[in-house]
Amino acid sequence: MNNLLIFLVLLLVPLRSAGKGFADILEDLQVQEGDEFELLDWPSWESARGNKVLVNVDAFGAVGDGVSDDTQAFVNAWKQACSIPKSVLLVPQGRRYLVNATRFKGPCADKLVIQIEGTIVAPDEPKDWDPKSMRSWLSFYNLTKALFQGNGVIDGSGQKWWAASCKKNKSNPCKGAPSAVTIDSSSAVRVKGLTFQNSQQMNFVIARSNSVRVMDVKVSAPEDSPNTDGIHITDSTNVVLQNCKIGTGDDCISIVNGSSSIKMKNIYCGPGHGISIGSLGKDNSTGIVEKVVLDKAFLRGTTNGLRIKTWQGGSGYVRAVRYQDVRMDDVSNPIIIDQFYCDSPKTCQNQTSAVEISQIMYRNITGTSKSEKAMKFACSDTVPCTHIILNNINLQRSDGTVETFCNSAVGIGYGYVQPSAECLSSSDKDIIIIQKKEEEIAQSSTEHLIHTEL
Repeated sequence: MNNLLIFLVLLLVPLRSAGKGFADILEDLQVQEGDEFELLDWPSWESARGNKVLVNVDAFGAVGDGVSDDTQAFVNAWKQACSIPKSVLLVPQGRRYLVNATRFKGPCADKLVIQIEGTIVAPDEPKDWDPKSMRSWLSFYNLTKALFQGNGVIDGSGQKWWAASCKKNKSNPCKGAPSAVTIDSSSAVRVKGLTFQNSQQMNFVIARSNSVRVMDVKVSAPEDSPNTDGIHITDSTNVVLQNCKIGTGDDCISIVNGSSSIKMKNIYCGPGHGISIGSLGKDNSTGIVEKVVLDKAFLRGTTNGLRIKTWQGGSGYVRAVRYQDVRMDDVSNPIIIDQFYCDSPKTCQNQTSAVEISQIMYRNITGTSKSEKAMKFACSDTVPCTHIILNNINLQRSDGTVETFCNSAVGIGYGYVQPSAECLSSSDKDIIIIQKKEEEIAQSSTEHLIHTEL
């Protein structure tokens, strides 16, 4: 754990110094040789049952037939498990538990394990939903050192919610729908192995939390299901997503305001709208996201690839972002920065203020684009995108050529860059300096490795 924290702090310290050059930023954004996620010790309730207190929802009256309302049984089981140290709240396999909108509150006694082996299913009728919980189904609040794990499924039964969406039927009013699972105002939480599917809206939300680890989860919703973001991170820090397979009708991963020190590794995305930072700045609001790393990802058939999206009129910044070792297959907009994002039935007005976007690095990005503009940097004339770095980019199109679009974007490309990014404004001096810096970093790494081996 300490190694990961040190990595995030040292590698991605906020780059606040006015006048930092491309070479300085490149060095700050380097990945150390051999840098990997720390393997976390995931406790198993089965291997340690001797010193754990098992709290089975069936013992509190849960029926598990998918028809009977098991909400109160889950609430009562939670109260007991939460109050006793080293408890395991067990949702047994082979059953289907119908649970209404519920907020499971902490703080709880130390080392609570939520072991989900069966299926938890939401009511499927929107009109019967509790009007006090219209934006949340299963919410876990104020937890510390809790572990969610198992081979179970959390099913939001979202089909009727999707049909009622204004995005599916424009004659319907635009209303919010519940997020399936929310980890809220919590710290040191781990989630492993679960499947989230068919959420009413967002599948899994991490909100106002710190130190959250998500591993080996699967998120699934139909490609045409509206607003079903896979994993949504808001106002949270020190979050790790690893070995996740996500296919939805919206962003596979979305990172929004107040989030920093986010690391994603070994991510599969598709279908969906890609891996997104934003949207930010809506209704002239302030949006801040920094220190984000995506390391090793595969995106297939998505409408966007690596996307940063902000509304006109906003303020704040997105900075210190690194994308590396990403493969695209038939992606419509593989690399896109859009400071003119407008997800509104009405035309958005032109405004001069914007969320500032800077210090964005793309390295080893390959694959195929469905659209002609494989790279698009649509930036504000008054708040340009700066310090964009492209290194070893190879994006092709099976039925035609590809190109890069730039508007008010400052950056450089070096190594192999296809399509050419000559539209990024920079100087030859920047490229020469950054190539020298690359050589210095490579030499330093080699010397360090030799010294270590001796």
